[in-house]
Amino acid sequence: MEPATDGPAAAVLNALPNPVIMIGANGVIQEANDAAQNFFQASAAFMARHSLGYFVPFGSPLLELINQVRERQAPVSEYRVDVSSPRIGTEKIVDIYAGPVLDDPGAVVVMLQERTMADKIDRQLTHRGAARTVTGLAAMLAHEIKNPLSGIRGAAQLLEQSCDDQDRALTRLICDEADRIVKLVDRMEVFSDERPIERTAVNIHTVLDHVKRLALSGFARNVKIVEEYDPSLPPVLANRDQLVQVFLNLVKNAAEAINGQADGEIALSTAYRPGVRLSVQGSRDKVTLPMEFCVRDNGPGVPEDLLPHLFDPFVTTKTNGSGLGLALVAKIVRDHGGVVECESQPRRTVFRILMPAFVAGPKDPRNA
Repeated sequence: MEPATDGPAAAVLNALPNPVIMIGANGVIQEANDAAQNFFQASAAFMARHSLGYFVPFGSPLLELINQVRERQAPVSEYRVDVSSPRIGTEKIVDIYAGPVLDDPGAVVVMLQERTMADKIDRQLTHRGAARTVTGLAAMLAHEIKNPLSGIRGAAQLLEQSCDDQDRALTRLICDEADRIVKLVDRMEVFSDERPIERTAVNIHTVLDHVKRLALSGFARNVKIVEEYDPSLPPVLANRDQLVQVFLNLVKNAAEAINGQADGEIALSTAYRPGVRLSVQGSRDKVTLPMEFCVRDNGPGVPEDLLPHLFDPFVTTKTNGSGLGLALVAKIVRDHGGVVECESQPRRTVFRILMPAFVAGPKDPRNA
């Protein structure tokens, strides 16, 4: 049976933000609304050629739940069910509502309420709190550290003029280390900048192409970078320079994770995902975040215990890392009213950014 794509019923189903599928008596997915196609990362036509077992792991609780509906011929609900798989991604935690189709024996309709977005938004609030903590710390560091460092460096330069070659090497070391600390404080000072961001309509593909050129000419010259773009994507409401900084950090992290891996690959992808809305702090407005940008790599993945704290400052797995790169990414995305999250497992790490689209005209873009 081919998926129904026309008619009022299909329009109603496609208007729902939750994935809805209909499983036939033979286990094949007969119907799938737009949200389900996004969730399972497959078109309705492709899904109609496969059973549900193709998309979820063997022995998944979802399959058992469908069997219960068929046996009892009554609706069944279950909460916080893990349907994660390499095919549809990690952290797929859902509430499941399933019921029989009375005029089609053996058929079952399933609606999934995805929990991950709610959990991601909760974590974003934590990231925002961490960013505010770094803001205060950055202001303190700038005032309390940079001034005495300037004095230390000046004194070392004076000593350098009257010492022998052996001691001159030590004064040079003092100057170099003082400069290094100043650079670190300068990076942290970015977090204390709370001025309004100048945002315009930005073509995200132009930004990603620029980042790709920079990466291939430098830190990712030996890495394959592939593009999976939606060419019909509208502009994003953003600051171009800050977006370049965000994606440079993410691509650099991906390249370092691959670290000379023979089949190392970084994928840059864009997509339009309607249905995600966030409340604007301090108002009743809600902002829509339909623009999805991903940086994916096939490196070893992020340690599981590190994932919940990945965007906190000073959290890093790098030997010489400061742990500020991803914290800066979180701050910039947060300042743009967006959401950033990471899903990771071996051979598949995805950094996903959701942001508002640009809306032309006098209408406030926050109310898009």
